[in-house]
Amino acid sequence: MADLPRPDFLELPVADVEAAQAFYGATFGWTMTGFGPTYACTLTGDVDIGLQADPAEQTRAPLIVIQVDDLEEAQALVEGNGGTITKPIFTFPGGRRFHFRDPDGNELAAHKPG
Repeated sequence: MADLPRPDFLELPVADVEAAQAFYGATFGWTMTGFGPTYACTLTGDVDIGLQADPAEQTRAPLIVIQVDDLEEAQALVEGNGGTITKPIFTFPGGRRFHFRDPDGNELAAHKPG
């Protein structure tokens, strides 16, 4: 049996990425890597946390990112089972992903590392 797709990333919308990094660093000891002026994330190899300060890229609530083996198949399954694609497959420094809403309106993302 294939591994169960699991959340491997949680992205938080923040107002100021530097202030958020300072808060989480001082509070929990998190070390983050910056990817431009509006984004930073932990790089632990486990469930990582991203901070998104770009209003054009932010979701309304924390974004759960689920790791999958086949991104195109996952997108087809989302659409075939009543989900709606909100951001088609795109490439970013951690691989490729797409965003979707489940039938209840929750926004999530599916991710293939690479």
